[in-house]
Amino acid sequence: MIQTADRLKTVQEYYFSKKLREVRGLMAKGRPIINMGIGSPDLAPSESVIDAIQNAVTDKGAHQYQSYQGLPELREAIADFYKSKFDVEADAVSEILPLMGSKEGIMHISMAFLNEGDGVLIPNPGYPTYTSVSKLVGANPIYYDLVEDKGWFPDLEWLEKEDLTNVKLMWISYPHMPTGASASKKQFEKLIAFAQRNNILLINDNPYSFVLNDNPLSILSVEGAKDVALELNSLSKTFNMAGWRVGMVLGNSENLQSILKVKSNMDSGMFYGIQKGAIAALGSSQEWFDDLNKVYSARKELMLKLVEKLGCTYDSTSVGMFVWARLPHGVPSAEKFIDDILYDKDIFITPGTIFGSNGEGYIRFSLCVTEEKIQEAIDRF
Repeated sequence: MIQTADRLKTVQEYYFSKKLREVRGLMAKGRPIINMGIGSPDLAPSESVIDAIQNAVTDKGAHQYQSYQGLPELREAIADFYKSKFDVEADAVSEILPLMGSKEGIMHISMAFLNEGDGVLIPNPGYPTYTSVSKLVGANPIYYDLVEDKGWFPDLEWLEKEDLTNVKLMWISYPHMPTGASASKKQFEKLIAFAQRNNILLINDNPYSFVLNDNPLSILSVEGAKDVALELNSLSKTFNMAGWRVGMVLGNSENLQSILKVKSNMDSGMFYGIQKGAIAALGSSQEWFDDLNKVYSARKELMLKLVEKLGCTYDSTSVGMFVWARLPHGVPSAEKFIDDILYDKDIFITPGTIFGSNGEGYIRFSLCVTEEKIQEAIDRF
């Protein structure tokens, strides 16, 4: 019998891969499931984006292999976007690398910088892929606590007292997923200083800056950040292009060259038409962002009524496309709570525990659901 690689013993199938299979099974049996679990935008990209990809398919060379570094005009569009939205200067030739989704970037960065046994600081709660990728490359996940009482921001003084000798890399995500907490410029400065003192590569995973957020920030806006930091970003949430798989990583040229060594051995460049659509998206007017947030604002207002009906509490200042809610006092298990609702009310909500032990006692609602469906969910209670 053929044996799998030992690295597979360190990870499990992704939660949503398993749970959505269960949800689809219920739907196949005729259950009217309302899926509030996953952040996959249900809205369409703009007409200009659709026109761009449609027009591009007849361009000469559109169906050939594309550059590993993406079209020059795509990198220019990313540079212009970062300058316009974050006031960050990035050289389009050497400091920007387009990706097939930022999830790809998590793997590429880990493969480029982590040796077996290296320590990786991972937020708890946080995106589960940070842990699974670290394990797959043989690194050692080291979890740092994020708690509500401290605004879901790491206790850097406590961390500095720990043995960080073998720590090579630290994952952060602001605006934070799953809690929706934001980090200020001052907090970013503290993170950069921490990384500099401890010779740690800091990566900010930043796909939620423009959803219900009046103050989008990039960690690269901090002076000296490029010396120790990278930033991942994505078009998935901001431009309703999750299935297109368009992301990017920004940082200094030396670090990006290291990532490119990995990337160039694993793919052959993004489809030309998708790149053209991405260029159109990055050039969207302020009206696009305003209209998007009008939709999410109306949905959130209604979703909070459902949250309150379940007896949960929430932080009204949170941003992004999720509502992170604390369960009523005395509820012993987030997973049992959401499973009871799934099988009794045909509504799927994400348990906070999939994001780490500090997610116990919380559940997460996605705003990628129409107002009609949110109202239907309320009515079921």
